[in-house]
Amino acid sequence: MTDRQTDPAVVQPGSSIQLLPLLAAIAIMLGITIWPGALAAPGGGADHWAAMALFWAMSAGFVTGVGFRPRFFAWRWLFSGLACLGGVALAAIRLYTLG
Repeated sequence: MTDRQTDPAVVQPGSSIQLLPLLAAIAIMLGITIWPGALAAPGGGADHWAAMALFWAMSAGFVTGVGFRPRFFAWRWLFSGLACLGGVALAAIRLYTLG
């Protein structure tokens, strides 16, 4: 008999693919791969704060999009759909204020 918490093959309730965060993560991945200059500062160097926010959004989108739900509440919040949206918003605000 297998225990529900130790068996990784058991699918937890509520863990299904979420299309919007997954598509957002794929769009971020492809966008930055095709046009890395989008994260450049006006001086031509990389804007690390915008890159960090956008890559956080991409990670959160992939984690949430494939249906994975971390057990620890802090990780669950950091990799949620709202965190994906927040990361995109932070990157957009950062890039907008740079000019």
